[in-house]
Amino acid sequence: MAIGSFNGRSHPAPMAEMNVVPLVDVMLVLLVIFIVTAPLLTHSVKIDLPKAASSANHTRPEHIEFGIREGGELSWNGEKLLLADLGSRFAAAAKQQPQPELHIRADRNARYEGVAQVMSAAARAGLTRIGFVTDPARQ
Repeated sequence: MAIGSFNGRSHPAPMAEMNVVPLVDVMLVLLVIFIVTAPLLTHSVKIDLPKAASSANHTRPEHIEFGIREGGELSWNGEKLLLADLGSRFAAAAKQQPQPELHIRADRNARYEGVAQVMSAAARAGLTRIGFVTDPARQ
C-alpha cells in the first residue's frame, strides 16, 4: 500500500537548492594550508652581499674520448688500449684537477658487458663525470 498525499500532482518538483557545505569545507581546509605554509615561504635571511665587477671564471676540463668497438677493442683518445691498463689510466685521470670528463663512444653493436666493465673501472678509480656520446637521430 502506497502512502500518498492529497495533492493531485504525481511527481514532486525537483529541489532547486545547491548544497554548498562541501565547497565551504574544502575552502576552509585550503585556507588552513595556506596559513600554515605562508610563513615558511617568506622566511629568509637578509644578507648585504659585497659588490664586485668581475666575470665568472669558466674553466672547461679536458675530456677523454674513450671508444669501445664491436669486437671489444678499446681506445683512449684514438690510441689502442688493453683492458688491463684501464685501471692505471683512469686512476691517473682521476687525480688531475679539474677532473676530466669521460666521453664513452660505444659502437651500436658493442656488448653491454664491455661498457659496464669500463664504467665500473672508471667509478672505482674515482672518475665522476661520465657521459655517453651518441649521433643525433635524423628525422
